[in-house]
Amino acid sequence: MVTTAQQGAQEEVERAALEAVAYRLLTILEPGPMREALRETPARWARMRLEFKRGADPFVLTTFESVTVDQMVVVKGMRVWSMCEHHLLPFWCDVTIGYLTTHRLLGLSKFGRLARAAASKLQVQERLVREIADAIGIATGTEHVAVLAEGEHLCMSMRGAKMDARMVSSDVRGAFRDAGPVRQEFFYLAGK
Repeated sequence: MVTTAQQGAQEEVERAALEAVAYRLLTILEPGPMREALRETPARWARMRLEFKRGADPFVLTTFESVTVDQMVVVKGMRVWSMCEHHLLPFWCDVTIGYLTTHRLLGLSKFGRLARAAASKLQVQERLVREIADAIGIATGTEHVAVLAEGEHLCMSMRGAKMDARMVSSDVRGAFRDAGPVRQEFFYLAGK
């Protein structure tokens, strides 16, 4: 078991390494003496990166005994930020999660924690929705899961095509996969 002191020491090593990387990057982007406005940038950037990484801190996917079976649960409007693994630029997604209840219900706050944890690493949107769907299915014991994400990727907006666009991706399983009332209800509730 890792102690709090060991965790703190490890974070301090990571912080110092991140500061060194940021300092080196700044000297490449803006050669010459460090401007006053940039002096604290390496420390701020290192703190931001560590805060981002903390989004994956361990938590328990608390479940409760279900009061009914086959009830649709949908949680939407959860905005998460991630970093594109191809360009190291941010992207955000509004995530909607749905599942059909079996014998276990997932605690409401766990939807947001799960989405944030999946986003708190270098990521692509397609994997993000898959990882969320996998975890929901395992935690609730249902095969009937749907995850929808709509987001904007700065790797497209500020470089490459240099235009705003929204990417929509989904991972739908079980009854959500088949054309029919379950799928229709989910996408209606999701606003799509």
